[in-house]
Amino acid sequence: MTRTENTLSSEAVGTEITRFNALKHGVLSRYTVLPWEDAVEYGDLVAALAAEHTPQGPTEEHLVEELAGIFWRKRRLKLAEGAAHRRALEVTKSPYGNTVDAALVVIDCSGRSEWVGSAIRATESDTQEDIADTEQDEAMTRRALELLNSNRNDAYEAALATLREDTQEWWAEVLASDPEELERDEEPPTADAAGLRRFLEEEVLPWFEKRTTELANRPLIREQAFGEAFDPDKLERLGRYEVHLDRKLERVLAMLLRLKDLRRSIDAG
Repeated sequence: MTRTENTLSSEAVGTEITRFNALKHGVLSRYTVLPWEDAVEYGDLVAALAAEHTPQGPTEEHLVEELAGIFWRKRRLKLAEGAAHRRALEVTKSPYGNTVDAALVVIDCSGRSEWVGSAIRATESDTQEDIADTEQDEAMTRRALELLNSNRNDAYEAALATLREDTQEWWAEVLASDPEELERDEEPPTADAAGLRRFLEEEVLPWFEKRTTELANRPLIREQAFGEAFDPDKLERLGRYEVHLDRKLERVLAMLLRLKDLRRSIDAG
């Protein structure tokens, strides 16, 4: 290649780069990407479309930029759809949402609105781990009750040491509670075998029962929450907008392809 040919080739490459940069940062691009969106990602999209369609001239470049804008808005639409679902899921966690009551209508689980958040976030492996953890905790508690019902002189100390650390902390909080906060017919806690036995039987074991019910029904609660989060009216509006974008995409793409065919015909003639 001669020096002149090499210079012309370099100039051609430089022109293509300049034209691409103009396309990448064009008038439409400037207003398509919102401040919190990734401008680099949008630039990559424009580059991919420019490489696919190799636009020639401002008209074809404008159409390529239109395509990029449509793809970008369709991406934003999917984010909006996900956001709508998450917002609706937040409502299911409301104490007044009654999601658990609806999911477990055949079980008396009223007032268990806090179960919804756990069910939504938990994976299957999370639930299996929680079940195993609860079973282990309950087994330790029942072992402590066996010790409390024995004739050992150190039954209280032995039972307390058998309990899991978080149950011990719960018992310590109960002992440290203000006596004036007790209900009229409620006995004050005592740091002895009888007091600990009463705490385990009246507080801890019922908690295990509720916890087991929650874990066993997590899939059903999760299914109910996601079902309630489905808002046909809102999604219908998003769907109509997506149809509008699809039609616009078809028109712009058809126009671009016709221009390219016309240009090839002119070049061939």
